[in-house]
Amino acid sequence: MDFDFTTLPEADRYRLLCSFVGPRPIALVTTIDDRGCQNAAPMSFFNVFSHAPPLLILGMQTKGDGSEKDTVANIRRSGEFVAHMVDLAIAEEMIVTSVSFPSDVDEIQFAGLTSTPSVKVAAPRIKESPCAMECRVSQILDYERRTIVIGEVVQMYVRDECLDKEGRYVQPEIYQPIARLHADNYIVADNQFVLRKSPELLKFETL
Repeated sequence: MDFDFTTLPEADRYRLLCSFVGPRPIALVTTIDDRGCQNAAPMSFFNVFSHAPPLLILGMQTKGDGSEKDTVANIRRSGEFVAHMVDLAIAEEMIVTSVSFPSDVDEIQFAGLTSTPSVKVAAPRIKESPCAMECRVSQILDYERRTIVIGEVVQMYVRDECLDKEGRYVQPEIYQPIARLHADNYIVADNQFVLRKSPELLKFETL
């Protein structure tokens, strides 16, 4: 089947893109508003963008009525956020935070998660997450109803047992993030395998 994206309705574009571009990592993003109220929301339009500089990218759409979501408004105002990775242990809590609550609701507390101070930004870190990246905004791009946020990682927390003793490499039997597939379908990284380039291929690599 061929699909002409220049004429295809928005809902159909979303369905096709999100069904086949996956699994997509989930960022549970925390921010804080101008009254000090904490906000948390999951984003599956998310990924690491660069390591030098260390950049993350978030894609967020407006609410149905066209107004900005709390996460976007808070990021615009404060210029910072914390992106948490989600594992199976906090999957249910992540779904709770996806509800469109009134802006004065603390989703972290409502979901039964624990907030703890970050090191370099005002937005809180979620204690139960295996990995948290404190970010300052590098750039915000607006495309119609979509806001693209590029954030620079300025501090990273990783739960000790997720790394080897030297703190260099991930322990795949411990760190098993979940990712979103299509609709309400998710996957957990509990069936990992190794692929390496053969010596015959390596001889073709250039510096």
